[in-house]
Amino acid sequence: MRKTVALISLGCAKNLINSEQMMYLLDEAGYALTDETDGADAVVVNTCGFIDAAKSEAIEAILELGAAKADGRIGRIVVAGCLAQRYRGELMREMPEIDAIVGTGSYGDIVKAVCGGGGACFVGAAGGGDETARIVTTPSWWAYIKIAEGCGNRCAFCAIPAIRGDYRSRAEERIVDEARALAGRGARELILVAQDTTRYGTDIYGARALTGLLGKLCAIEPVGWIRLHYMYPDAIDDALIDAIAANSKVLNYFDIPIQHINDGILRRMNRRSSGADIRALIGKLRSRVPGAVIRTSLIAGLPGEGEAEFEELCDFLAEYKLERAGVFAYSPEEGTPAAEME
Repeated sequence: MRKTVALISLGCAKNLINSEQMMYLLDEAGYALTDETDGADAVVVNTCGFIDAAKSEAIEAILELGAAKADGRIGRIVVAGCLAQRYRGELMREMPEIDAIVGTGSYGDIVKAVCGGGGACFVGAAGGGDETARIVTTPSWWAYIKIAEGCGNRCAFCAIPAIRGDYRSRAEERIVDEARALAGRGARELILVAQDTTRYGTDIYGARALTGLLGKLCAIEPVGWIRLHYMYPDAIDDALIDAIAANSKVLNYFDIPIQHINDGILRRMNRRSSGADIRALIGKLRSRVPGAVIRTSLIAGLPGEGEAEFEELCDFLAEYKLERAGVFAYSPEEGTPAAEME
């Protein structure tokens, strides 16, 4: 009888893809994957460590698994992902219920972590494993495709570069091959994800290559929709806008994390766009892309933000009426420039 492994995936779509890759490796190694943690020989929790709320969610999940392990309801506990990469020492010291740690650069070691002895720690340099096959867990008609890993933007509030490493684009042919395979299995909507999709290709091709990639993906006949996530405002150029406007397969959905509108706060965030740049971009998108839907992320409470800066952000939202906004209270992340600000 095969040993069973349950996997809990927390955090973003990019993390889900890593979970699917670990599922593939475990399945290939002969483990039976299960949705139920109770009775599992091992449980893997793939964590997010981006902000305090995500870290708390991950810790609570580990503690719940620890209680189940103490009751004899599960076997080994393996903690993977961003929290494991960032706090591996603290986790191994303070949470003895954890049997193994797998960081963001070591997903390929998941089988060793599940079958090995206690206290195993697999945390290499962030990176690698981007081409591992995966078991797709989204409904058959849509799927995520990760086009790049890591980030080089170095926003003052963000720890992602320290956790996930520098920006690393996948080769275009690998992405296209994966898209064809997903389409062959029934996927009609492909959602392209990366920490910053608009900088795709800059590291391996020396220039932005997202527009060319979209053209090749749109040529895959069964694919009906392509959706882009995480488009940084300073890198949305005319060529990309024209490509989206001209191709009915690319949805007119713009997921653009602007974070703020006040120039002083944007500078403190180490962002490349000014408030005027952002306003001009929104006007351009709405004039050139019929029915453009704009979604954004915003941070309130960065050190240095006062009532005037906050009111400017609120006034901007009231005037520009973005269709969707995810608003986050500033979370000071150790090791980031913003955490040292008064």
